[in-house]
Amino acid sequence: MAAQPQNQNQNQNQNHVPPKHSQNPFVVERPQSFPSYLQTPDVSPIPKVLCDILSKVPVPDLETALTRSGIPALPEYVQDVLKLSYGTPAAAVKFFRWAGLSTKHSPYSWNLMVDLLGKNRLFEAMWDAIRSMKQEGVLSMATFVSMFGSYCIADKIDEAIMTFDVMDKYGILQDVIAVNSLLSAICREDNQTTKALEFFERIKVKIPPDADTFAILLEGWEKEGNVAKAKNTFGEMVIRVGWSPENMSAYDAFLTTLVRGSQAEEAIKFLMVMKGKNCLPGMKFFSNALDILIKHNSSSHAVSLWDIMVGSGLVPNLIMYNAMIGLLCNSNEIDSAFRFLDEMFFHGAFPDSLTYNMIFQCLIKNRKVRQAASFFSEMIKNEWPPTQSNCVAAIKMFFEGDDPEAAIDLWSFMVENRISPIDESSNELLIGLRNLGRLTELRRFADEMLDRRINIYESTMAKLKNAYFKEGRSAQDAYDRLEKRWKAH
Repeated sequence: MAAQPQNQNQNQNQNHVPPKHSQNPFVVERPQSFPSYLQTPDVSPIPKVLCDILSKVPVPDLETALTRSGIPALPEYVQDVLKLSYGTPAAAVKFFRWAGLSTKHSPYSWNLMVDLLGKNRLFEAMWDAIRSMKQEGVLSMATFVSMFGSYCIADKIDEAIMTFDVMDKYGILQDVIAVNSLLSAICREDNQTTKALEFFERIKVKIPPDADTFAILLEGWEKEGNVAKAKNTFGEMVIRVGWSPENMSAYDAFLTTLVRGSQAEEAIKFLMVMKGKNCLPGMKFFSNALDILIKHNSSSHAVSLWDIMVGSGLVPNLIMYNAMIGLLCNSNEIDSAFRFLDEMFFHGAFPDSLTYNMIFQCLIKNRKVRQAASFFSEMIKNEWPPTQSNCVAAIKMFFEGDDPEAAIDLWSFMVENRISPIDESSNELLIGLRNLGRLTELRRFADEMLDRRINIYESTMAKLKNAYFKEGRSAQDAYDRLEKRWKAH
C-alpha cells in the first residue's frame, strides 16, 4: 500500500439500498456521513480507545500515539476499528500499517481496508492494497465484490467492469457468482440497467447465466419501469433456465414491472401461464400488485388478479379486503362489493367499521334507498354503526327517497347510542320533516332536540318559519313558541 490517501471530505449524498442478490459481506451503505465510534454505542472498550486516538491525534503522529497506548494490535481490535473508521481514511490507513508491523492481518481486515478505501473513492490506494493482498495470498471473491460496489457507487461503471475483466490475473475465478455480483452493483445504481445488460450480453457467451442473473436484471428493469426490456429478459430467462418455483424473485420483478407499466392484462396472462407451470408468485407480489391497481383505480384487473390469488390458495387479510371493497365502492360496483363482503367470512377476515361504512356510503351515493335501510339494520346487528358523516348523508337520502321512517330510525339510533356530533343529522331530520309537511312530528322532535341541548341552526329555523307560516295562525303560534324556546336555548 504505497499510495497515501489524502484527507478529504468524502460524505456521500445518495441513499443506497444493497442488492437483493449481493454476495458482498463488506458492502457499506451510503449514509449522509460515515458513522463514527461516538455514534455506535456497542463499541467494546479497547477499540473505542483506539478510535479515540485516531480521531484526535494528527495523522503524522498516529504511529507514536498508538505505540505509546500499549494496546496490542490483535486482529479483532483491528477489525472493529476499521469498521468505524470509514469517515477518516487517512488515519485508518496509518492505523492499518501500524498494526501490520506487529501482527499478520486477517483476510477480513484486508477486505475491510479495501472496502474503506473504495467507499472513499481512494482507488489508487485501493489497488495498492489489492496488490499487497495478492502477495499475501488473501484475495477472495468478496474483495472484488467490494470493488465492484465502490466503483458503481462512484458512477464508474466502466471501471467496475474493468475490475471484473482482470480478476483472473489476480487468481480469482470469473464465474457466474462474480457476474451476478457485478450486475447487482450496477443495477443498484439509478438508470444503469442498460449498462448491466451490455455487460451481460458480452459475458453470457463465456459464462452461462443462472436464474439469479436474470432476477438481478429484471429487478433493474422493475426499478426503471422498462416494460419492453423486462419482456425480452424474461423471455430469454424462460428459454435458458426454464420454469421453477425457486425463481420467484425474478417472476415477482417481471410481473410487477408489467402492472406498474399499465400492462395488467399482460400480467394476468402471464400469471395464468405460470399457474400451469406451478410457478405462481406469493402473497408479497399479489399484495403489491393490488396496491398498484387500486391506486390506478383499475377495478376489473384488480378483481381478475384477486381471483387468481384466492384460487391459488392464498388467503387475503382484512386490510386487503377493505382495499378491494374501497376500490369497488369508488367505482360504484356495489354488487361486487357485496360479493367480497360475503366472501370475507370464509377466509377468516371479519369486516370492521371501515368495511361496513364504505359499502353504506356507496349505497347512499347511488341512492339505493331500500338497500341502504336494510344494510343499516345489518350494521347495527353486527355492532358496526355508521359514522357521523354517513348518518347525515343517509338521513338526507332517506327523506329524498320517500323513506322518512328509516331516517327517523337512524336519528333515534344516534340519540340512543350517543353518536356525536349529532347537530348536523338533527337539522337534516327537521328539514326532511318540514319538506314533507309533517309539522306536528317536527315540533315534537325539535322540542326533544332542545331538551338534549342539540344545536338547531339559524338557517334551519328560517326554513321552519316559512313552512309554519304557510299553515295559518295556529301553526304560526306553534312556531313562535318553538322559536322562543330556541332563543332561550
